[in-house]
Amino acid sequence: MRQEDPVATHAAHAAPDAGTRAMRRAIELAARGLGSTRPNPVVGCVITDAAGTIVGEGWHERAGGPHAEVHALRAAGAAARGGTAYVTLEPCNHTGRTGPCAQALVEAGVTRVVYAVSDPNPEAGGGAATLRAAGIDTSAGLLADEAESGNAAWLTSVRLGRPYVLWKYAATLDGRIAAADGTSRWISSPESRADVHRLRAESDAVVVGSGTLRADDPHLAVRGIAGFAAADQPLRVVLDTHATIRPGARVLDGAAPTLIAVAQDLDEAATRHLAGVELARLPHDKYGISVDALLAELHRRGIRSVLLEGGPTLAGAFVAAGAVDKVVGYLAPVLLGAGPAALADAGIATLTEALRLDITETVRIGTDIRITAVPTAPSVHTALKEH
Repeated sequence: MRQEDPVATHAAHAAPDAGTRAMRRAIELAARGLGSTRPNPVVGCVITDAAGTIVGEGWHERAGGPHAEVHALRAAGAAARGGTAYVTLEPCNHTGRTGPCAQALVEAGVTRVVYAVSDPNPEAGGGAATLRAAGIDTSAGLLADEAESGNAAWLTSVRLGRPYVLWKYAATLDGRIAAADGTSRWISSPESRADVHRLRAESDAVVVGSGTLRADDPHLAVRGIAGFAAADQPLRVVLDTHATIRPGARVLDGAAPTLIAVAQDLDEAATRHLAGVELARLPHDKYGISVDALLAELHRRGIRSVLLEGGPTLAGAFVAAGAVDKVVGYLAPVLLGAGPAALADAGIATLTEALRLDITETVRIGTDIRITAVPTAPSVHTALKEH
């Protein structure tokens, strides 16, 4: 009976673990690009040499700059030859502002490429076929769920043709976002408010409605994030059907770009006080500015992720449109008993139409609890609307 080589057997069992660690590191690296790569995806890459040692790392840092694979190959240098590339997204196969990454991997002499998620973009896909045609061992699917989650905004935008929407709110334990007299500062803890700036920094646009603008005069720009570049400030978007915003509003201060969405049939005289402010004239419905029209306009502008910070009316409009992909709620240990709820009319008339969620994370933030959840499936009323 043939005896197994213990060294070879150990290597065979260790290789998958080493590969998993390399891909998980690539996913961590990809997250560093959140908020600075639009309209491109976030991508991470790790290069290991023939012995399985990491010799190069990289991530896509900003649109127009080198892709993750190029950064990693440059770091690896000659050590990439005969090695393996672990990439969170299928290497691109087209020439845009940068060259095709699939070809860069071929020229570097790697012998194996493992990627987590296939590229759904028809303009850039096909990298795996190019690699295989060059004789490179190519496989997909390692840690696919984790990589999908980290790149959810871009993948959603490609697959659905609209930006990914994260609705954030802060409420008391009994679901109130303000007291009966309208006061709301501050329900959440300083730590929760700081965490919101992280969400803004990772988003391409921050959206509020005219009600929130009148009540809070929010600034909406990112503050207090170490290393955050001023050029990466998200687009501040205000849905203001009748152009009620005043010139002194803080969102017009120049700290970040701003877009005001008004009704497309609004008289020119109604927007005269907004001379010099960028406007988007869009159709409106019973909720106000059409959510579908807004998201289509933002997608056209290269926006791939939206942080919805508006009040209950705007949140209700997005839920009714079936356009909420993730919910992040900061629940404070406070009771009010009266005051507006976090969500207003969302077109849900009965419990069977409710939008049900899966809780994916629960974390203590200061004195608050941050709950993250995603829809389990489209609600019944949304499905009926689409058909």
